This record gives sequence, structure tokens and C-alpha cells, in this order.
Amino acid sequence: MRAFLVGITGAVGGLLARRLDANGDGVFGLVRTAKQRDALDGLGIRTVIGDLAAPTVDELAEMFTGHDVIVYSAGSNGGQRDVTTAIDGDGVERASEAARIAGVRRLILVSVLPGSWRERDLEQDVEYYFAVKKRAEVSLTRTDLDWVILRPSLLTDAPGRGRVSMGPAELHDEISREDVAATLAEIVYEDRIRRQILELNTGSTAIPEAVLDNIRI
Repeated sequence: MRAFLVGITGAVGGLLARRLDANGDGVFGLVRTAKQRDALDGLGIRTVIGDLAAPTVDELAEMFTGHDVIVYSAGSNGGQRDVTTAIDGDGVERASEAARIAGVRRLILVSVLPGSWRERDLEQDVEYYFAVKKRAEVSLTRTDLDWVILRPSLLTDAPGRGRVSMGPAELHDEISREDVAATLAEIVYEDRIRRQILELNTGSTAIPEAVLDNIRI
């Protein structure tokens, strides 16, 4: 398995990279600095230096060529609108087009639960973030890729439990980044999970079983 991770320097992306690498898979990713590259090179994970907002579609396609799956976990977390547009919106659209050109059928997008934070009085920049995330999802679902959209609940740094609740619709609570990464790894290996939107929350089902339960025959 050769996986290219967009967002490899983020918390979820980094956990996923280490998990895939430990399983003997080829892991590649896009980083912004030489320091990030060197840290991942020390783990045996190969990287390309660049700003996600900078490469053209053709340049991304060159990076993606030869891989089996693209995992897009990069996100702005609702900061400045221009960054949100570039990372959560345009970045997803360019990555999906690049995957098509590169002949990579599978693209797994880490998105956000639509009900997240609705108990709060959200700032306009955060509302904009949710709107951009939604548009990116719609754009991806209209491609002919074997896409998967994973919408995790509120992310925490708590230790993983190895048990989740996952399906087409889940309640919004919270889930550890470690469990999200473990779920992504299972989805990476299970190509029968495709063209599906799955929501993810803490729960009582073992992660491998939760993934198998969502295979559509």
C-alpha cells in the first residue's frame, strides 16, 4: 500500500502516518518546512516540501502518481477566511482533480460533523469554515473517484479507546484523534468502503468491526 497524506503534519495525519508506516506501508506526505521533513524522514516517512495552497493541479498530480490512496486530513480549524478557503475548500477540489489525473481512484477526506458546536454562539469565521467544508464535500461527491468522507465528532487528545460508533448519521459528542487515525487506517485498507459519507463518534464497537459493518455490498 502506498498512501499520500495531505495534512501529514497535523495531529490526525501524523498518527495515521505512523500507524501505516508501522504496518510496512509506503507513506508519503506534503510538509511546509525542512524541519518537518527531517522529523518525518527520521521515521522513514518520505515527504515533499511545499505549501498546500501553492502547487498547481498538475504538480499535485505528479506527487500523487503511483499511490494507491490519498488521505486529505488538512484543515484550517476555522481561522482566517483566506486560509480556510485555500485549505478546506480549494485544496480539496485541486486534490481531487489531481488524483483523477494521476489515476488514483481512492480519496479519503476528513471533514466535520454538521452538528458540531451548534450549542455554541459561533463566530462568523467559524460559520464560514463549516460552509466551506460543506462545499468541499459536495464537490468531492460529484467526482467519479472512489471517495470516502469521514466526519469525526469533536476531537480530543485523550488516549484512544479502540471503540467507536460509526455510520451514516451519528450524534455529536467527542472522539480521540488516536481513534480517528485508527479508523482511517482501517478504511485505507478496506476498499469496499467507497462513495460513502460516514460520521464517527465515541462508542462501544471495536474499530475493525465498525468499518466492516459499513461495507455496502
